[in-house]
Amino acid sequence: MADMPQDWVARSLRSVWHPCTQMQHHASGDNSVPLIPVSHGRGAWLYDHEGKRYLDAISSWWVNLFGHANPVINAALKDQLDRLEHAMLAGFTHEPVVRLSEQLSEMTGKVLGHSFYASDGASAVEIALKMSFHAWRNAGMSDKQEFVCLQGSYHGETIGALAVTDVALFKDAYGPLLRAARVVTSPDARNAQEGESAQDVARRAAADVEKLFEERAGHIAAIIIEPLVQCATGMAMHDPLYLTLVRELCDRFQVHMILDEIAVGCGRTGTFFACEQAAIWPDFLCLSKGISGGYLPLSLVLTRDEVYQAFYSADMTRGFLHSHSYTGNPLACRAALATLQIFKDDDVLNRNRARATRLTTALAPLAEHERVRNFRQRGMIWAFDAVEPDAARAATFSRRFFSSALENELLLRPIGRTVYLMPPYILSDEESDGLAERTRAVFDTVIAS
Repeated sequence: MADMPQDWVARSLRSVWHPCTQMQHHASGDNSVPLIPVSHGRGAWLYDHEGKRYLDAISSWWVNLFGHANPVINAALKDQLDRLEHAMLAGFTHEPVVRLSEQLSEMTGKVLGHSFYASDGASAVEIALKMSFHAWRNAGMSDKQEFVCLQGSYHGETIGALAVTDVALFKDAYGPLLRAARVVTSPDARNAQEGESAQDVARRAAADVEKLFEERAGHIAAIIIEPLVQCATGMAMHDPLYLTLVRELCDRFQVHMILDEIAVGCGRTGTFFACEQAAIWPDFLCLSKGISGGYLPLSLVLTRDEVYQAFYSADMTRGFLHSHSYTGNPLACRAALATLQIFKDDDVLNRNRARATRLTTALAPLAEHERVRNFRQRGMIWAFDAVEPDAARAATFSRRFFSSALENELLLRPIGRTVYLMPPYILSDEESDGLAERTRAVFDTVIAS
């Protein structure tokens, strides 16, 4: 006899420790958060075992680009399954990883010439941090051991990545394990003082970096930045000028620039790489999430040839000896190649501009809501901050919104009081209009409840 839908929930609660979750919040009670047993996905929708559907408006934690069960990616993976599922990348190579590395390098104009592979975003950040430190040591500059991050930055939850994260909720419990990073002012445009523009905020924040570099450049290995949008801190958006100015400072003071494009790459901000909007390239560029279309765990670090050459030696100790068992997995790389092919064949970036215009227009009534502040949009990312004066209600806003959204066939998971939309790139006009209308309805319900 087939399991009933509620059995999956009970069994999951007995055996699965869910991520980024206080598990008690899934317990029964008036303030409980529902746990949805997903049966299957099609396009932008997820379906439970009872046939209820939910528009995946946050792309399943920002990974899904072209919908669930995408036929192009499915076909590529089915073909790859009959060829090669995995082979170690130490001493071996294979077609998918070579082709993917070549294509990504071409997309940077060959400025970033080599890719180093892992499985998840935090691992990519760890790799970039270790590479930067080790490259300076190989260059005879072993004092350069410090890292700089932005206020409110998030780069993952492994030890090294957490050290350059500035979100207390994730970091504070593990403080004794972490090596302290230097924290500089965020260029978040919401920090604008009266009469200031987003570019003025960017200049102020860059001046803070310059001051730190003047004092500590001889000890600083790299600065790490989420370009254009600091996601986990509440979709804090900044002007591209900030990246331009910091790139100039990195060149002047001999500091590596690491761009964490794990969430904001692959077209999320309107260009394939977010840094393209500042007309700069970093020394290290981290990708994950959408690079495999949301299908398989894959991350990578693109680096400049100068960095690669810093490790190129007959001396084994000068090599970069980091490794993961599934580095460059052929199935994951094949999914990424299919993802890049869809970008080319479907003119995705141009089509997304039209999609973004339509959804922004549809969200206009919400942007003008008296309980909404800082409505903002960059590419295929939308966000706004809810005004919730009561502290107790503000503390539960995210959970209440999530539950109400599910009742309205939406998967939306606010960050604190910041509601954001990051849908896949396949929404029809009807789905876009419905998303805007239902988001407004959910917001009204939660504010009034």
